[in-house]
Amino acid sequence: MKSAKPQTYHVKSFGCQMNVYDGERMAELLEAEGMRAAQGGEADLVVLNTCHIREKAAEKVYSDIGRLKREDGSRPMIAVAGCVAQAEGAEIPRRAASVDIVVGPQAYHRLPQLIATASQGKKALDTDMPVQSKFGALPARRRQGPSAFLTVQEGCDKFCTYCVVPYTRGAEVSRSWQAIIEEAKALIGAGAREITLLGQNVNAWTGLDDRGRPCGLDGLIRALDREPGLERIRYTTSHPNDMTAALIEAHRDVGKLMPFLHLPVQSGSDRVLQAMNRSHRTADYLAILERVREARPDIAISGDFIVGFPGESDAEFEETLKIVKRVNYAQAYSFKYSPRPGTPAADMDQQVPAQVMDERLQRLQALLNEQQHAFNRAAMGRRTSVLLERQGRRPGQLIGKSPWLQSVHLETDAMIGDLVEVEIVAAGPNSLSGAEIMRNAA
Repeated sequence: MKSAKPQTYHVKSFGCQMNVYDGERMAELLEAEGMRAAQGGEADLVVLNTCHIREKAAEKVYSDIGRLKREDGSRPMIAVAGCVAQAEGAEIPRRAASVDIVVGPQAYHRLPQLIATASQGKKALDTDMPVQSKFGALPARRRQGPSAFLTVQEGCDKFCTYCVVPYTRGAEVSRSWQAIIEEAKALIGAGAREITLLGQNVNAWTGLDDRGRPCGLDGLIRALDREPGLERIRYTTSHPNDMTAALIEAHRDVGKLMPFLHLPVQSGSDRVLQAMNRSHRTADYLAILERVREARPDIAISGDFIVGFPGESDAEFEETLKIVKRVNYAQAYSFKYSPRPGTPAADMDQQVPAQVMDERLQRLQALLNEQQHAFNRAAMGRRTSVLLERQGRRPGQLIGKSPWLQSVHLETDAMIGDLVEVEIVAAGPNSLSGAEIMRNAA
């Protein structure tokens, strides 16, 4: 049965920052088609932009789909996008007949055509990974807040045994220098003062610069450093194997590159790292961090950890605690191992019991939380800049980020987008409070 072409849309993104970026780009694409943003189930079209990293991700999608049914029995046009769409494909509309569109993360530039098909009462499916990049088909960047994401690299060739990303995002592909610089200029022109460069392995980016010379991520960072109006540069997520000497030197040389590095290690056990196919040892990881800290002594280190990987012994978990104590993280993400269908680790022997993983995760998170709180407390009395990004809960309160990616609450009459010099006057486990000293208006 035909349905009217949707006039309003809502994009709900789950998971990583690259999904947030993809969600923003889908919204811009739909607005370029004349559609307007709307709230949740009130929209004519709802796009669920999904993540497939954690266990039961697909089940959560079906739950979200069920909640889109309205009180009068009607429903919006439903599109499932992202990594669950890529992994599940045609199984999604078979299990949930209310889904009209299924589109993978490399094909969402075709959403207008898929919507047209769905408006004719037909199911629309596109999980291709086309040779031609989606980015050239997307509209120019427009409205923007003070902090923006910019995808420079997609996909992964590392094939960690626990990870679905190579299967849902494809092989590592670097966007062209010209396309990245043009998008950065558009973001700055639309109000961005901070840009975070994104990639599944962002430091694997390679390309030819504006003079045709081969370069890596460090070259992009140095080029962005010359862009007027841009005040801050960040990048995430990195792989230890791609942490080059030139990129480490950029942390020393580029003032706009913020003193923050997210570099996952996943485990402190070399045997577990080998079973994960991480292609590095703990000694390699620690040596990289030593060089980074020599280049930028005030840098904050963030990481990722998986507990309960198949076969992980008590002693091997203790090795993870040891590396955490040695590195002293400013913040980190930690998860219980989650078997993902189709990955080698899902079929490994010695799956760790759930209650053992629970106990290990609690111990690890207690240590990481203690380190994060200590890092925040060490900021007390420091004078630093804060980029104001959003309203706080109280009247006159704004929230921004320190150079070390800490949330800072501030009572001020400044504007969102201002860079404000503050003195840190209070520190909690998850955020700081600052008192304004001076500001640099946008």
